[in-house]
Amino acid sequence: MIKAFVFGKFLPFHKGHEALIRFALTKCDFLSVLVCCSDKEKVEGTIRKAWIGSTFKDVPNMDVHILNYKESELPNTSESSEHVSQLWSVRFKEIFPDYSLVVTSEPYGDYVAAFMNIRHILFDRERKLIPISASQIRTNPSENWEFLAKASRHFFALKVVILGTESTGKSTLAERLSLHYQCNLVSEAGRELIPDSKEFCYEDLILVAKEHACRINNAAGGDHPLIIIDTDIHIIRSYSRFVFQKDLYVDDSVLKDNKAQLYLYLSNDVPFVQDGTRMNLEDRNGLDISHRMILKEAGVKFIEIGGGWNARFEHAVRCIDGLLARNNSELYAASGSS
Repeated sequence: MIKAFVFGKFLPFHKGHEALIRFALTKCDFLSVLVCCSDKEKVEGTIRKAWIGSTFKDVPNMDVHILNYKESELPNTSESSEHVSQLWSVRFKEIFPDYSLVVTSEPYGDYVAAFMNIRHILFDRERKLIPISASQIRTNPSENWEFLAKASRHFFALKVVILGTESTGKSTLAERLSLHYQCNLVSEAGRELIPDSKEFCYEDLILVAKEHACRINNAAGGDHPLIIIDTDIHIIRSYSRFVFQKDLYVDDSVLKDNKAQLYLYLSNDVPFVQDGTRMNLEDRNGLDISHRMILKEAGVKFIEIGGGWNARFEHAVRCIDGLLARNNSELYAASGSS
């Protein structure tokens, strides 16, 4: 039985890593993937392990391990250093004492194999199959979005939520923004599951919360880093408290999927339009107060947008452009090799 391992930071896990693992699986009977996490990196090993585990969830002859280490003890280098490889090989031998093969995309794999007295197979050293490195992606995830593995895109997705009470143009603005940026749009699940906001029950809100989170989660793995989201969990919770005087409790996963980088709140300084499915004007304005209270309790900071329809759109674009221009390397930077 041939047991092999691959190792790396997988920060982030990208299609080149995925190709390496799939290649390694063809060369052995059982494969272990070792996620190496230093004490100076910002993305936890459990997150990186989940990226890989999710991608290969249907592969039975494979497992994923995490190696947490201190850079003062195991130095990082992207160069092929015989001395550094020897230090790492000692740790690898402790973790994989009976493995006979290591698969890498780097020349230092020869050093590691020699010190461990095992075989090394080199895969796509020149990165001709997948022309990307993790360091390139960390510098600008958005521009290198196509190279990210689907599982890791969720971590880097940029979510913008449009909030506000009824009849403030949330859906119209969300659609206009998604067309402007040619990006993913998550429509308001409540408008489909609850056609009339005057007729629904508490259990309906739970279904809406789950469905909306599912839509956000699916969009986060899509082909564009930006997601425009029409309404979120905070608004659904506000409806629950405003209508039923009852807090809405959902799983932590729902809250996690809803978490965004930018919240835009539309003020109710536009004429109220009753389309037959909305609350009356008094309740609409009362709901606005409820929304703001829920957001404050949750510690959600938002940018308020008012004025006419074009003014709202232009203000929103400026806010989103600012989000896209931020230096992601400050958030996701990590030292060492790819």
